[in-house]
Amino acid sequence: MERNNLYPIFLKTRQLEILIVGGGFVAEEKLRFLLKSSPDSQVTMVAPFYRPETTKLAKQYPVLRLKDEYHPKQLEGKHIVIATTDDKEVNQRIYRDCRQRNILVNVADNPPLCDFYMGGIVTKGHVKVAISTNGKSPTTAKRLRQFFEDILPDDISILVQNLNIYRKTLRGSFEYKMEKMNELTQTLVEDEN
Repeated sequence: MERNNLYPIFLKTRQLEILIVGGGFVAEEKLRFLLKSSPDSQVTMVAPFYRPETTKLAKQYPVLRLKDEYHPKQLEGKHIVIATTDDKEVNQRIYRDCRQRNILVNVADNPPLCDFYMGGIVTKGHVKVAISTNGKSPTTAKRLRQFFEDILPDDISILVQNLNIYRKTLRGSFEYKMEKMNELTQTLVEDEN
């Protein structure tokens, strides 16, 4: 059976420059997804038009800049690009432009032209869970996100903060600290039966 070989990472998007090319529904969806998870993301959008909701978001988020038309020069200083246009040739050109500059790129709804996928994300305070279906079923990722949002307690962040305080009190080797933290958190995964 085929498996998901993607490597998950959590990016500090406040420190990265992100470009979204497109101004339609998919671009707005990607933007909302990004800002919901990381409201301090540094985002530039490029499109000949924008949905009214996108221009409202630009007023709400000063980190969001809107520009008129895509040109490869706009890739300068960018770390991540998301292409969402409805023109396949433009999306392929953006992909090639990014590959030439070693910029990570996601061409919406075209897995072969993606260096990464934007999966489902659950955030409860300090806890963040990312879900990927390897680009095969975004709907499944969405349902799993809803499931985890329901079962993770809203106050789980308090647990994380308390464990962090306790961890800072431990003295000894790294292995000793890991052993103590593993002992303490074992009850989180034990079956009650």
